[in-house]
Amino acid sequence: MANAFRAGDLRLLGSAKSFRIGDIGHLGSLSSFMEMGSFVVLLRSFATKALPIRKPSAGANAGDDVDIPSEGISRPLSAILRELGKKVPDSFIKTRVEDGQTIKYVPWHIVNRILNLHSPEWSGEVRNIVYSADGKSVTVVYRVTLHGTDAEIYRESTGTASVEDTNYGDPVQKAEAMAFRRACARLGLGLHLYHEEL
Repeated sequence: MANAFRAGDLRLLGSAKSFRIGDIGHLGSLSSFMEMGSFVVLLRSFATKALPIRKPSAGANAGDDVDIPSEGISRPLSAILRELGKKVPDSFIKTRVEDGQTIKYVPWHIVNRILNLHSPEWSGEVRNIVYSADGKSVTVVYRVTLHGTDAEIYRESTGTASVEDTNYGDPVQKAEAMAFRRACARLGLGLHLYHEEL
């Protein structure tokens, strides 16, 4: 049973004849669910990479693993990048005034939805949080990874926010959102906003 679990996904072995996906939220304990018999259910979040299911083959020892390819919901990396490189519709673009200059941007939650649409198996992580020596600003380093069926690619970027600026939430959250948007721009998503005036 221990071989059936890996980070990023959950494989349950059991045999409930009347099992429904909706029942998973009502289970009392994983061990009682696993005692139900012999079927395989694969559950994973959208942000994880599809991995091959490992299952013993006929004639192999129970401890031996054999790769069985599983179909992901992803596409080749070139197709993902082509979609992300398209111009973001004007209805998704917001503006803000910063230091007397109007800046166009795509809110982080819209960027997140676009990634979910075109690359459902993307992943992101905060790589570092650094406060300035004087404690007046915070910088976040964020990495976005795209998982295509043929390759993976990542881009990192930084975002900095003033610790004193608490108009719209926590400074670390602001810096993270900025770093996230910039990392996505390095993958083509919203990149046109950085060179519109050229």
